Amino acid sequence: MRKTIVFNHKSLADLGVFISGEGVFNAPERDEESVSIPGRNGELTIDNGRYKNLPLKYPAFIATNLKTNAEALRNFLLTQSGYQRLEDDYHPQEFRMAKWTGGFNAEPVPELWAAKFDLTFTVCPQRYLKEGEQVIELNEAATITNGNQTTALPLLRVYGTGTLSIGGTRIQITEANDYTDIDCQLQEAYKDSLETNCNDNIILQDEAFPKLVPGENEITFTGINKIELTPRWWIL
Repeated sequence: MRKTIVFNHKSLADLGVFISGEGVFNAPERDEESVSIPGRNGELTIDNGRYKNLPLKYPAFIATNLKTNAEALRNFLLTQSGYQRLEDDYHPQEFRMAKWTGGFNAEPVPELWAAKFDLTFTVCPQRYLKEGEQVIELNEAATITNGNQTTALPLLRVYGTGTLSIGGTRIQITEANDYTDIDCQLQEAYKDSLETNCNDNIILQDEAFPKLVPGENEITFTGINKIELTPRWWIL
């Protein structure tokens, strides 16, 4: 079965584009620095607590309607800016955030009336799990288990005002128009979109947004009517 990718919710199979799996299983590099100290053998390592972006190259080909599909692909890619959702058929349960790095040099294969080329993206290190997009509705205190080895930064929709605690990190919502969205990854509070900022309506304990660490995470709240939590599980 031919494999393809979906970029910014558009399947490139619609443009006759298919890929091979070479290079799609690479892992990101941890962001570390080596420091030499005079008079001391070896080097110290400073761990910056993050992983670096990495290139992701798909060997690809167009097998039908070469001229039309090549032009349509080029025009589609050139109109994409910033990071977009990227999925491929080799990892059907995952997606990544990626940006196309440019360059499109199709090499014709005349005997097949086809062309081969590379599609190269810069991707964030996280492989987000699609199951982490499922909303968990909480009407009372609960414990959520993070079965991965990575710490997730959830999206919270909090109905009403009151105090919320996740894993000991507490947020107080002082004012709300029905509900407040709290994005622990962007570290922003808003309603529906970032244009409706609600940062002044929340108080953070120790200036920290909640996170879901590996293992069990206890969630409690008072005064709040309901919480809709999107965990955003991810792996490397």
